[in-house]
Amino acid sequence: MGDRYTITASRETLTERFARDISERYQPRYNAAPTQVLPVITQGSQGMSYFFWGQLPERSNNKPIGAKLLYVQSDALINTAGGRRMLESFRCLVPADGYYDWRQVSKKGRIPHRIVRQDNGIFAIAGIWEEFEDDEGHVVHTFKMITVPSSTNLKNISTTMPLILDRQHENLWLDPNASVEDLEGLIHPPADAEFRSYTVSPRIENPDNDQPNLIKPFSPADQFGNYSLFD
Repeated sequence: MGDRYTITASRETLTERFARDISERYQPRYNAAPTQVLPVITQGSQGMSYFFWGQLPERSNNKPIGAKLLYVQSDALINTAGGRRMLESFRCLVPADGYYDWRQVSKKGRIPHRIVRQDNGIFAIAGIWEEFEDDEGHVVHTFKMITVPSSTNLKNISTTMPLILDRQHENLWLDPNASVEDLEGLIHPPADAEFRSYTVSPRIENPDNDQPNLIKPFSPADQFGNYSLFD
């Protein structure tokens, strides 16, 4: 699974969608990436928090972030004692309106796609969060996304995808009284008809690129400018 996503909605739209107070700190993101401070909604919160995705930037040493810091597989969450403890007490929602993934087309060639709802609407990715002290003794928070097997229509891109909750189940995910058994029933891929994909610019490879034109459809081409794939 890829390590980029988007949340491009306005602050007003997010406020209405999640019934939370969204501060002026919020900024739309067209290429959200690991180690960045990104918006999440936690249990018991009336607003939106801002946590590091996966790891603090100073601890990454400018190296790629390992998948285990960014994601947790749903099976590992359910079937291990540590995972169940996180599931019981440290759940969050990650607001998004798309995520990026790469389709491998050759040994060295891969083509970026953006996956969105059919109606281009906002959705919530299920996550878990952690709290710890940094090297200077400051309390910091990180989050991971939960992954599930991809919907059938997206398996040609990747075998896994984020756990995207049905809208009617978002409040249950945040309910501190929800049992693990209740939550297990929410952990499944969305229906095939709910999401679609399209190819985007390889400029998303660079997390410093964060402009609106990144989410526009982009026809993949080889080094000679010839189209190499049509979705």
